[in-house]
Amino acid sequence: MDAIYLDHNATSPLRAEAREALLAALELGPLNASSAHAAGRAARALLDEARERVAGALGVAEEEVVFTSGGTEALNLAIAGAVGPGGRVAASAVEHPAVLAACERHAGALQRLPVDSEGALLPLEAPLEVELVAVQAANSETGTVQDLPDLSSRLRSGCPLLVDAVQALGKIPVDLSAWGADLAAFSAHKVGGPAGVGVLVRRGPQRLSPLLVGGGQEDGLRAGTEGVAAIHAASVAIALAVDELAATRDRVEGLTAALWDGLREAIPGIECNGRPPGVQGRLPNTLNVALPECDGRVLVTRLDLAGLQASAGSACSSGSLEPSPVLLAMGQDRKRARRGLRLSCGRTTTHNDIHRAVEILRESR
Repeated sequence: MDAIYLDHNATSPLRAEAREALLAALELGPLNASSAHAAGRAARALLDEARERVAGALGVAEEEVVFTSGGTEALNLAIAGAVGPGGRVAASAVEHPAVLAACERHAGALQRLPVDSEGALLPLEAPLEVELVAVQAANSETGTVQDLPDLSSRLRSGCPLLVDAVQALGKIPVDLSAWGADLAAFSAHKVGGPAGVGVLVRRGPQRLSPLLVGGGQEDGLRAGTEGVAAIHAASVAIALAVDELAATRDRVEGLTAALWDGLREAIPGIECNGRPPGVQGRLPNTLNVALPECDGRVLVTRLDLAGLQASAGSACSSGSLEPSPVLLAMGQDRKRARRGLRLSCGRTTTHNDIHRAVEILRESR
């Protein structure tokens, strides 16, 4: 029997449409969009088409779209490009490691903004005296959605807001204008596109310095030959994720609620980390639970052997033996934080998967 995959927040299976787009592009031959000959012009046309498709899906101008190697590079480019050495950045305490590490590497000072027990950013008491604020749209571990319109309304004039929207895309509506986002990062493999393609949106007059220098591709912000075939496939996946958002959201919301109901019945004492299903302000597909007297990272291995693929937190820090920094920032002690287990549904998840997952968890804890 096939394994049950409930780790869609780590990566989502490649969509058939994206696979077909990737193979079709590869069949065109050499694809260097900087070349002046016929093959190069064909590559440029495909790249332009992908940029137009992504811009349309995200509701931004084509010239605001910069393709990168992934969400991590997009976030690093935004932080390093907007702040520079010696600059000051503020970021929520539950940001992805790609944001916090980039702030520590590229900025002179990092102010960590506290969150409540559900992972929601506490209201600002005064305008932040920083050059950039970086706050995620939604947390990859708990699914907590931040109130970005409220945050952006509290920032001092001229202070740009960088939004890590990697987990939001395809799960909740993305509205950069309503969010007040000046910069936003996305990743294709979270929505069924190929890994290795990210998007940075720089809105309006935002000026950035390049992180990678060389040939001047991507309006001088990202040197290096673009992976045209992968970008083309990524644009197809991103557009489909946005088009199908309403239907997908309703379906996975129902599956996640059924998973939570089943686990509460099967495992006495189980607790939810963050906002539980049925409460506003959360991703529809994400459930983070604390099982009684269980180490989440040990449990992940046990579940894998039993046929259920899940995670104990961000995939980027899955090798760490430390408790989840996100759960610690939410005020949990180290013992409680070690009990966290993330289960995330996706486009391919079925009701049978949910039923089997509950049974496996009941037997494996």
